[in-house]
Amino acid sequence: MAKTSIRFLSWRCRSFALGRSRRLNMQENALAPYRVPFFNRLARKVLRPIFRGLFHLLSSVCIRGLENVPKSGAYLVAINHISLFEAPFIVAFWPSELEAMGAVEVWRRKGQNILARLYYGIQVHRGQYDRQVMEQALAILASGRPLLIAPEGGRTHQPGLRRAYPGVAYLVERSGVPVVPVGIVGTTDDFLQRALRLERPKLEMNIGKPLRLPPILAKGEARRQARQRNADLVMLAIAALLPPEYRGIYAEFSLPAEEGIS
Repeated sequence: MAKTSIRFLSWRCRSFALGRSRRLNMQENALAPYRVPFFNRLARKVLRPIFRGLFHLLSSVCIRGLENVPKSGAYLVAINHISLFEAPFIVAFWPSELEAMGAVEVWRRKGQNILARLYYGIQVHRGQYDRQVMEQALAILASGRPLLIAPEGGRTHQPGLRRAYPGVAYLVERSGVPVVPVGIVGTTDDFLQRALRLERPKLEMNIGKPLRLPPILAKGEARRQARQRNADLVMLAIAALLPPEYRGIYAEFSLPAEEGIS
C-alpha cells in the first residue's frame, strides 16, 4: 500500500512538472516578438505596387476616409468579407503594411497559396477556437503593427453581413487597441470575370473613424455576451460604411444606447 502511494505521488509530481513546463513554454511562445522574415518583407515591397497597378487597370478604384487611418501604432482593421478579393485590395492600398489572418485553405489552394506564402500571415482554421492563433495575433499587436481581420470569420459569397464571431472583441479586450472599420463594395465573386470583360467594375473602400470598444468587466456567461456585443458594435460600424444591400443582418440590428461606441 505504501509503495502504491509513493508511486502515485511520484506520478502526480511528474504530471504537475510536465504540465507546468508546457504552460511556461506556451507563455514564452506568446511573449516571443513577432517578426516578418526578410524574404517576405521584400516580397511585400514588390507585391503591393503590382496589385495596386492591377486593380487600377482592371477596375475603377474609389477610396474614402484615408484621413481616419492612424499614423502609427497597433490597431485592428475590420472588414466585411464577400470574396477572396478584399484582402489583396485592402493590403495593396492601405497606407502602411498590414499583417493578415487568413483561412488555412488559402495556403493550400493552387495559385492563392503562392501569394499567401510570399506575403506571410496567420493561418486560421475557420469555425475553431485556436489559442495559438490568438496569441500570434496578440503578438502582432504587441509589436506595434496593424492587423487585418474579418469578424464574420469567412466569405459570404454575396453582399450581406453575417453575425460576427466574438474573436475581434477578445483581441481588443486583451490588447486595448482601437478598431478601424472598413466597408468594401464591389468585391463580389464575379469581379474578376467582369474585369476581364473590360467592364472596369467599381471597387470602393470606405474607411471609418477608429473605435474604442467598451471595457469588459463581467465574468462567465456575461463576459461572453459582452464580447459578442462588442463584436456587434464593430459590425454596426462596418455596416454604416456600406450601402443598404450590403448590410445583411445588421441592416436593422440595434443595441442599447449604453453599449454605444466611444
